[in-house]
Amino acid sequence: MMNLNKIINICLENEWMTKNPFANYKSKIIIEDVLCLTEVDLKRMRDKIFSSERLNRVRDIFIFCCYTGLSYAEVKKLSSNHIKIKDDGERLIKIKRTKTNTEAKIPILPIAAEILEKYKNETECINTNKLLPVISNQKTNEYLKEIGAICEIDFDITFHTARHTFPTSITFNNGVPIETVSKMLGHKSIRMSQHYAKVQETKISTDMKILKEVLNKKSSRLEN
Repeated sequence: MMNLNKIINICLENEWMTKNPFANYKSKIIIEDVLCLTEVDLKRMRDKIFSSERLNRVRDIFIFCCYTGLSYAEVKKLSSNHIKIKDDGERLIKIKRTKTNTEAKIPILPIAAEILEKYKNETECINTNKLLPVISNQKTNEYLKEIGAICEIDFDITFHTARHTFPTSITFNNGVPIETVSKMLGHKSIRMSQHYAKVQETKISTDMKILKEVLNKKSSRLEN
């Protein structure tokens, strides 16, 4: 409706229409709950050893994206050219986000680094000059449903679940500021990142414990 309204305004400006038929109509934006994996889900999935090598590979690439926030299109094209070394010696991924075309710089966390190390000598990766052996999106999502069922995840996971998991379970809920997360996600505004800022129950519980301790200390001082 917002896009249609833009067209109607152009028509009105050019006098192709004399009246806006939607002048009294107000659309409502319904924000759906963002589904993501919890840290417990992630650990269960990381620790699981599948009998099928194809499931192990898809799991590894999915977990890698949970810890980097990369989309399917981005991880599929990921090559050594995207890895940069900072002045302090730490490695990071420097890549243009597919959706916004903005450059993102993402530090490589230890778990993501382990996965890159695991596949660095893979024949498929060497031949294609890619860092990970990514298969088709359709097959990846098909195998992820199988992985989710085996790991007892209570909803159907897709590759995009990793994109949601990074800002929630990995960053926001571990105290990373929204401004930093927004930059890593390649968002053009913090408002875009707020959609992912879902605080999990474990974080609420931790924060409330800290608050209780602060209030108890204040109470003790007042009594003394």
